[in-house]
Amino acid sequence: MEFNSTKTFLNEDFLLQNKTSKLLYHEFAAKMPIIDYHNHLSPNILSKDIPFKNINAAWLDGDHYKWRVMRSLGIDENEITGNASDELKFKRWAQTVPYCVRNPLFHWTHLELKRYFEIDLLLQPSTADEIFNRTNEMITKIRPSKIIKMFDVEVLCTTDDPTSDLKSHISLSKENKNLKVMPGFRPDNAVNISNLNYVNYIERLGEISNIDINSYELLLKSLENRIDFFDRNGCIISDHGLESMYCEDYNILEIEEIFKLRLSGKILNQKQVLKFKSSILFDLCSIYYQKGWTQQFHLGAIRNNNSLLMKKIGYDAGCDSIGDFSQAKSMSNFFNRLNNEDQLTNTIVYNLNPSMNKVFASMIGNFSSSKVSMQFGTAWWYLDQKDGIEEHISTLSNLGLLSKFIGMLTDSRSFLSFPRHEYFRRILCNIIGKDIDEGLLPSDIKFFGKIVQNICYYNAKNFFKL
Repeated sequence: MEFNSTKTFLNEDFLLQNKTSKLLYHEFAAKMPIIDYHNHLSPNILSKDIPFKNINAAWLDGDHYKWRVMRSLGIDENEITGNASDELKFKRWAQTVPYCVRNPLFHWTHLELKRYFEIDLLLQPSTADEIFNRTNEMITKIRPSKIIKMFDVEVLCTTDDPTSDLKSHISLSKENKNLKVMPGFRPDNAVNISNLNYVNYIERLGEISNIDINSYELLLKSLENRIDFFDRNGCIISDHGLESMYCEDYNILEIEEIFKLRLSGKILNQKQVLKFKSSILFDLCSIYYQKGWTQQFHLGAIRNNNSLLMKKIGYDAGCDSIGDFSQAKSMSNFFNRLNNEDQLTNTIVYNLNPSMNKVFASMIGNFSSSKVSMQFGTAWWYLDQKDGIEEHISTLSNLGLLSKFIGMLTDSRSFLSFPRHEYFRRILCNIIGKDIDEGLLPSDIKFFGKIVQNICYYNAKNFFKL
């Protein structure tokens, strides 16, 4: 399947459907710097700053968004993640793109080709060879730092396991004064006590913290040790990927017993697992409060559904989906306990299930105060598309304060994903511009221009005290 014309549909007013939205975007939003406060970029790649070997390494490898739609098209796994040549894999992606109409990948793909490579062609089988050659010629000459600079990125917050030595972050902090690359503390491996390799992970955590972890008390001491290390090296943010918040009743004696049972190799029952997760999550959040960090919770994914695919490729293989977990009660109980004990720090909660948007947006208002800022995080993962972003903005507007929203992030493993900030900004300006033109908001361009700039940049800058 191919388009008759290969000329791009993108123009300077893409997604901007009225005069006011165009003015808001071009005069106020477009030139704002980027604070990408949550992503999965490799600090090692940025530190080495060596050009990518080809377009696949920068654009296709590791991108489970693309993998999923290629599988849906029936493309053989060997030509997606296997041993097929990079050229064939690229051609298979080009074959897939025309079928992606109305999927955000269709927009993102052509924005990325235009912004990074000045390519105005639609990617499809007839243009695959030309685009493969042109992008390879350019990407092999561009250093990752140049890519970052092209989009005026001021701050990157990566996602890092507590066992990371942060060597790349330390190196970057000395070498690049114009870009802050900050670690993000992601202790999921320490929380997920039911994981098969949990005991091995605890041994590795003990080695790097120089603590023989044989009790829950020492586990916390080891994690606090790593939090201190991250804090010394610029970390201001933590992140947890959870099905839902955990807030079971427990006492410390039973948590010690549960942890020691797991260290002995025992398989825990569901009740024991939930008690342990409730305890360690609360204790970690108390430490974040003491450090003055922001805590993030990505809630609602059901992960690794296809066990055969995960076994073949590993985690992040593209077999995660939206879960239907109960959220409201556990989230309320968890934040309420932290708040009652004066341990609640600035918080961002991200929702994956669109039916829960109003639950999340209304929940944050329960605990916001002069001391604590609670944020309904930007449309995430499967909701990071035009409809999802519009629904998130509308929900936050109706139930909270859009004007205080800290804006977009990429949540990406790709260095070519920064046009997603542009995508969000265009959608934001279109929504506000449409309301102004329809008489739903005052026609005060200067006022709303400032609102737009705050959401795109200044709110995040102030929220994180950057």
